[in-house]
Amino acid sequence: MPSRQGLTIGQVAQRTGLATSAIRYYEDMHLVFPFRNNAGQRRFASADIRRLSFVMVSQSLGFSIADIHRAMASLPKDRAPTKADWSKISKRFGRELDQRIAKMQLLRERLDGCIGCGCLSLKNCALYNKGDAAAKSGPGPRHLMVSD
Repeated sequence: MPSRQGLTIGQVAQRTGLATSAIRYYEDMHLVFPFRNNAGQRRFASADIRRLSFVMVSQSLGFSIADIHRAMASLPKDRAPTKADWSKISKRFGRELDQRIAKMQLLRERLDGCIGCGCLSLKNCALYNKGDAAAKSGPGPRHLMVSD
């Protein structure tokens, strides 16, 4: 149970399923901000469980630690984030996910169109690369590589 003394790293690990080494890593990456009790031991606020859970879910969606850090930089460090604080991050990540989904759908459509001929590297492709125009963009399957 959390107390006024905060949660130990072991308690946070148990609640999140993270290894204590991962929790320390996220601390080093400035994603959680434990405090020290009178004995100098690391203690976490219960809000840190939410922060770590957000990190875990975000990583599972393909966001990098740098992406997550940038998003979480707007969260207050001196209090538990409110629903409004989380909502701002959620909207930002939602837009990014929408963009990724659109890119993946476009890639799927283009890939389906090319599977039939399978050329992707022929000099002449009546579907996507007439006159090898993609060569000007660089090597590889340019029409299948969705740009950022």
